[in-house]
Amino acid sequence: MDNSIYTLKDYGVVDINLKSIIDKKKISRSKLSNMIALSYDLVNRYYNNKVTRVDLDVIARFCYVLDCKVDDILVYSNKKEVK
Repeated sequence: MDNSIYTLKDYGVVDINLKSIIDKKKISRSKLSNMIALSYDLVNRYYNNKVTRVDLDVIARFCYVLDCKVDDILVYSNKKEVK
């Protein structure tokens, strides 16, 4: 099967899993925004998985402060796995 972007129409999605990490660590979005020097609005968009373009510097800040890995935050699902 050819998995090139030109022939594969449903190539999956990347979800931002920040909500579960923040909730598990019991850090408020407000506190997190102060810790990483980012606006509450932007942290809230990441939290609610409403970001369409991911800033790698922001992801690095989340990873540093939350002591997690990139693949804890960004989760790829191909079409077969999407429900």
